[in-house]
Amino acid sequence: MYNDIRLEKGLYNLSGKSFTAALEELDPSSAYLGTPLEPLDAFERQLKRFNIRVSGPDCDKVEKFFSSTETAVLFPEYVTRCIRKGFDETVLASVCAAKTVSESSQYLGCVLTDTAQYTTTTQAQLLPEATVYEGTTPVTLEKFGRRISASYEAVRKQRLDVFGVMLRSIGVKLASSVVKKAVTVLAENAQGISTSDLTYADLAELYGQFEYFDMTAVIASPANASKIAAMEQLKNTRADNDGRIVLPFGSELIKSSAAADSTIIGIDKSFALEFITSSDLVLETDKLIDRQLDQITVSITCGFRKITPEAVKVLTIS
Repeated sequence: MYNDIRLEKGLYNLSGKSFTAALEELDPSSAYLGTPLEPLDAFERQLKRFNIRVSGPDCDKVEKFFSSTETAVLFPEYVTRCIRKGFDETVLASVCAAKTVSESSQYLGCVLTDTAQYTTTTQAQLLPEATVYEGTTPVTLEKFGRRISASYEAVRKQRLDVFGVMLRSIGVKLASSVVKKAVTVLAENAQGISTSDLTYADLAELYGQFEYFDMTAVIASPANASKIAAMEQLKNTRADNDGRIVLPFGSELIKSSAAADSTIIGIDKSFALEFITSSDLVLETDKLIDRQLDQITVSITCGFRKITPEAVKVLTIS
């Protein structure tokens, strides 16, 4: 049971396993099916075990994690989860069709060549061919990260929910720097149209550029996104429950500072982009456990590859 787990630093250093995965092996969630603890994962059960409240009116302070040597072991996972939540709340997840974990710092994916027309074929003739082969240009994964400096004395009395918001904001900004790389890859060598002034007709024409795929998302800079939102054709458009604005022809409007003011990118989110990473978010753990919060680093090593070029079109504003 979760009350009997011995928490120690070594749970962070098991090869190929996250801290939560290591906890799940010791305390499988499947054992709690049909019980009040079913909604919780192994880490959350440890928070319950030590009565550490990370949100709500009775939220604890940072120092609660350091009330014992065992509870201190939980702190790096709490920090990681807060940063990851901010990272995952950005547009990154909504523009990637697939995620690949690569063991190498360079990734060589497959390339599909499928240019023959999809038409009927007469009897005894060979069918038109599509080929899949290994690419010749590897994607080099790059490291994105941040160094966090904060002494234990500075944060020990801080409420965990407020401290968590600060960490989430770091995750948001870290993801934004990653998104810039994604947008660069999407726009590179992409075909499309050009205009001298952004109008709704231009967006509709961009939508019409997609032959086999659909334009499920439009990525625009904050300046262009505000122009689009102010268009007469969108005056009756309301954001959905998740705060997303959907254009009349069904494309989600994604506002991102990663996009240039001179380019609007239309994509089919299900086919356009591959997210390649060599690891999840990496966080130094020993220093956090030992209350040495100064000079803590969080990073992710990743890259992007366009899977289907026809699923990306650009509108260039001159």
